[in-house]
This record gives sequence, C-alpha cells and structure tokens, in this order.
Amino acid sequence: MVEHFSDVMIRARGLRKSFGDLEAVKGIDIEVHKGEAFGFLGPNGAGKSSTMRMIAAVSPASGGELSILGMDPAKDGPAIRARLGVCPQEDTLDVELNVFDNLYIYGRYFGIPRAEVRARAEELLAFVQLTEKRTAKVEDLSGGMKRRLTIARSLINRPDVLLLDEPTTGLDPQARHLLWDRLFRLKQQGVTLVITTHYMDEAEQLADRLVVMDKGVIAAEGSPLELIRQYSTREVAELRFPVGDHDATAEKIADLGERVEVLPDRILVYSDDGEHVLEEVHGRGLRPLATLVRRSTLEDVFLRLTGRTLVD
Repeated sequence: MVEHFSDVMIRARGLRKSFGDLEAVKGIDIEVHKGEAFGFLGPNGAGKSSTMRMIAAVSPASGGELSILGMDPAKDGPAIRARLGVCPQEDTLDVELNVFDNLYIYGRYFGIPRAEVRARAEELLAFVQLTEKRTAKVEDLSGGMKRRLTIARSLINRPDVLLLDEPTTGLDPQARHLLWDRLFRLKQQGVTLVITTHYMDEAEQLADRLVVMDKGVIAAEGSPLELIRQYSTREVAELRFPVGDHDATAEKIADLGERVEVLPDRILVYSDDGEHVLEEVHGRGLRPLATLVRRSTLEDVFLRLTGRTLVD
C-alpha cells in the first residue's frame, strides 16, 4: 500500500525516552495516518504515556526521530501544540469555573475571537451532550460527564489530531459507551485519534490499527482483527478447576488445542472450536467447576506475546 507522505500525521523512527537510568521507551517506530484511530495497548508502565507526552510536544525525545504534522517538536513545539487536542489521563478541569466557562476560557488561550469561541463552546457542549449542564459547577458532574467535558475542551481549537491517554479509566460501562460513540463520530468527521489504553475492548472498538507495547518496546502491530488472527485462534475455552489442580489438569488436555495457558484461576485452551474442546474434556472424565467458550480478544494476543495478562 503506497501512502502519500502528506497523509502521515505522526512518524517516529527509533524513538526513545529515558528518565535517568530508566529507559521508558526503547526505540519504537510508528506511523499514524490522517483520519485513522491509532491505539497504544499495553499494561501500566509499558511506555504508552511517555510516548504520548513526546507526541504532544510537551516532553522532549531522548533519541531517535519524531515528526508531528510534518514538523519537528524540538523546533516547532508551539505550532504543533496549536493543532493538537490533548485529553490527559487525569481531568484537569478548572473547578472554579462552570462547564461553559471551562470551554470559553480555554478557547481564549488559543486567541480565538470571543464570538467564535462562544459558538464553538455551544456546539461542543451539544456534541458531548452537556448542553443542559452548561451552568453547572464542575464538581457537580459525574465522572463520565467530566471526561466528556475534557474531550470537548480538547476540541475547542479544532485540532487535526486528538490525543487521548486512557480516556475511559474509572468510568462505568454506560459512560464508556457514550464516550466511544462520541469518539467514533469525531473519526467520521476526519479527526485523527491517538489513544492509549489497557482495555482490550476499548482498543478493539476504537482502533483501526494499534501497537501492543510492553516494557518500552513494540511487541506487535496491526488491526485488532489481524493481530487476533496472527497470534491467537478463533475461540478460547476457559476451564476452571479446584485451586491447585490447574497445572496437572493442563498436562492431560494439552493436545486439545493449538496451545494451552495456565492462569492462577483458570486454564485457557486455544482452538478454532471451543465446544469441541469442552466435549473432549468431559469425554476424558474431567469435571471442571465452570466452563466458558468465547472468541479470542486482544488480551489473548498480549498473553501470547508477553506471557502476562494486560491488567497485572
């Protein structure tokens, strides 16, 4: 696939970030194209946030090359930041101000004329479904509303690229789905999204393409579907036996799948036909306490690549 150079919004080659002796990002290559949702998936401490801070042009790279919107963050930081939207991991809303003023005053920082900021603020409140809360105090908002307000604020300068660091951590399922819906709509409008997350379902929902990061390096890259096809099977049979029995039991059923993973509380058997695995297990006289057949997820990919689950 031949890409136009102008289509590349972010390009990193051998990108590194060190804090003293700790190397948080160990030479990664990434390319993010216009209008795509690009994800960084990995556990806490994988180097995702350090990478995001370099892309946001607020933390200098320790080595390698980084180009954002065709510019060099070391020289063009202010010009880059003017065209980015940043939704940080923690909400940094101004609690002294009401909902509308959080957007209005932030927009004025960008030098946007007053009447235009007002219009944009109203439009964004409607977009994130907070119009009826426009005069509410920030501290009276729920967690999901605060996240939506933070995203609205990050869109006030009509950014070309929106950076979202762990956007739905701490939200209930309903609030997460509402946020996903808004992000999906932004993508449809042509905004390029860069998202870090340690939730597989979030990465599967939102990312067209993603990298799996672990200990500062990229372990794999591709679309969620490609990664699952490459590193896992179609289905997974989960079997729970009494505590202490898993290792011995796993040996008895090792031939039933392409591979078997023993976790502290269950055995995972990877196969294209999970129901057949369960029949075979029962056929061998084994009686699991509980069973589940599910499709493979990015969690399985991560387990295969690193030997650990995403949420350690």
